[in-house]
Amino acid sequence: MSVERIVLIQPCHQGTIWGKAAGSPYTLMRLASMVPQAIPVEIWDENLGPLDYARLNSNTLVGISSMTVTIDGARAIAEQAQQRGSKVVVGGVHATLVPDDVARWSDSVAVGEAYHTWQRIIADFEANQLAPRYTDEAWESLDHLAPISQRVIDLTDEHRNYWTPSLEITRGCPRNCTFCTAIRVSGKIMRLRPVDQIVEEIERRRLKRFFLTDDNFGLNFRLHPKYMEQLFRALAKLPIDSWSAQSEMMVAEFPTLLALAREAHLDKFFIGFESVNSGNRRDLGGKSKGQIEEYKRAIRAIHAHGIAVVGLFVTGFDHDTPNVFGDTWNFVRDSELDSVSATVLTPFPETPQRAELIQQKRLLPNVPWRHYDTAHVTFHPALMTAAQLRSGYDWLCRQLYSPRAIALRGLRTLRRHPLHRARAKAFASFSTDLGYRKAYGLRAT
Repeated sequence: MSVERIVLIQPCHQGTIWGKAAGSPYTLMRLASMVPQAIPVEIWDENLGPLDYARLNSNTLVGISSMTVTIDGARAIAEQAQQRGSKVVVGGVHATLVPDDVARWSDSVAVGEAYHTWQRIIADFEANQLAPRYTDEAWESLDHLAPISQRVIDLTDEHRNYWTPSLEITRGCPRNCTFCTAIRVSGKIMRLRPVDQIVEEIERRRLKRFFLTDDNFGLNFRLHPKYMEQLFRALAKLPIDSWSAQSEMMVAEFPTLLALAREAHLDKFFIGFESVNSGNRRDLGGKSKGQIEEYKRAIRAIHAHGIAVVGLFVTGFDHDTPNVFGDTWNFVRDSELDSVSATVLTPFPETPQRAELIQQKRLLPNVPWRHYDTAHVTFHPALMTAAQLRSGYDWLCRQLYSPRAIALRGLRTLRRHPLHRARAKAFASFSTDLGYRKAYGLRAT
């Protein structure tokens, strides 16, 4: 069978804000770059608008990458493509965690990173011998990742279509938080891309600002300080405006690296404090202990180097009572955080959290995967009712994302910048909270 076209699809999650989607489809950009030059390839992002299914046929290989929250949408896309004769391969986080769930309706499942199996999938499709499952969980070195091709850069047009381009520097996380899928999707060994490879990609994609997809970039301050120093010194030489990364609060213990990070244009850390309740420390994988004063010291230390802090909090752990919502709100008001993400504990597939809830018969029945968005209640909490968790979370989000609260945090952040930088930093000072406000608002849809 000849391959007329390969179409890689990202299901809709949050749509667009003022005509642009939040972040570029980085995984699909990498996979598209591995398609042989002789085969036409396209990336369709449903966040940008309706998909043109009429262009699919039996000579089209369709690949879909999906998280758990978008897997229902992925199934709807697959059904439309299959009705037009296309074969559909589904990969991504959900397919890796629960491939049997996806195998019920896809033609093939790609488990793991797919960088070693993708070429074989294409060849097998051409030979009309597509296998039901391909597995790549070797967690191999990132030294020889195929570069994102110019063809893919042109077709994605990420500067026009996306607010913040995505970039990867490291992969994996040795933390084993009971509610997190990272160690199960990317492995527990931290893998590092060569610095010259990163610099080359930034220059070729003409990136001025970006968000790292790394699960825990900041942990490398402790694990690989020499690598981080080399990286920061290289990025400092580039004409980058700003970039953001996910981290944990222990970066505050490394003032020299924080100073280098700021020189390298790092603008914002998304830090998983997770809980203001010290009773939940067992679930937090060692990265946080619920100690309020420790949190405040870390925030002040990071601020001292000119880097903003976005606090990430999860509610609904087994030691949480209805008091957790007021306690979280009080901490946020006192802490001088620049932005805040508040979510509901979500028992994602194959996590210890979910296994425990299943064993205790605490999962709510008949909850669709689309409600695994960290804003819906999907289980019975231990020390409150599901209704109390739901109403408490709603109350907390109304406080956190009120126009007044967002304005106060944004203006406080803006005041930390020199006057000559205030105009350039105005958007970034408010945009993160506005994005979280919209994400919470999707809960009602």
